[in-house]
Amino acid sequence: MQFSEGDTVLLIDRKKRRYLVELKAGGEFHSHAGFVPHDDLIGAADGCQISSTRGSNFLAVRPTLSDFVLKMPRGAQVIYPKDLGPILLLADIFPGAKVFESGLGSGALSMTMLRAGADITGYELREDFASKAQENVAKMLGKSALDRYDVHLRDAYGGVDGDGFDRFVLDLPEPWNVVPHAATSLRPGGILLAYTPSVTQVMKLRETLERNGFILAETVEIMQRSWYVEGQAVRPDHRMVAHTAFLTHARLAVS
Repeated sequence: MQFSEGDTVLLIDRKKRRYLVELKAGGEFHSHAGFVPHDDLIGAADGCQISSTRGSNFLAVRPTLSDFVLKMPRGAQVIYPKDLGPILLLADIFPGAKVFESGLGSGALSMTMLRAGADITGYELREDFASKAQENVAKMLGKSALDRYDVHLRDAYGGVDGDGFDRFVLDLPEPWNVVPHAATSLRPGGILLAYTPSVTQVMKLRETLERNGFILAETVEIMQRSWYVEGQAVRPDHRMVAHTAFLTHARLAVS
């Protein structure tokens, strides 16, 4: 598949440094290794090698969702890929799922759920975050994805319009303030999942879930450790992506 104007391309240099580039006719990507004209990439094949004006080689590929999340323009800290995958499974996001999301940030979680086929109603307090999330969703998934991404500048603590949601997915400082609204807006058996950095948040959330008719609550933490593999030298890397947040999920009981 060839690159076209408007495509987002990931350039990887010999030291495996990664650069996210949106192709524009006449544009240029500049780095310490010289520059690469965008016109050299437009029409080139995915996976090609491209040279800069200083003779440095770059691998040019289409970014995966994980690549895009880590390198995309952001207004807020993103949820790491190591948590995004488990969130899809723990919240059981499925094609056509009616999802309420609050705390959109830069849109990493939104685009992950949209690509899994969900229809999202999103509440975000900050206009700049809401705009950035929609921009990133359109850039990664295409503008058609915005048809399933209904974003409102609203405070979820104050209430949620609508009912019959299959899932509530929250990335908020005080998710327990949304739990009573979820109890009336989720369908029976629906799932709430919250992403919270601190254990004190988890404690208050779990107490509130229990008081509002949620069952089967579970809290997990995901850690990621890569390995160094070079011939016979095989060992865990010295660094790992350890604690980022706790994932708490629970089901709304049938009354």
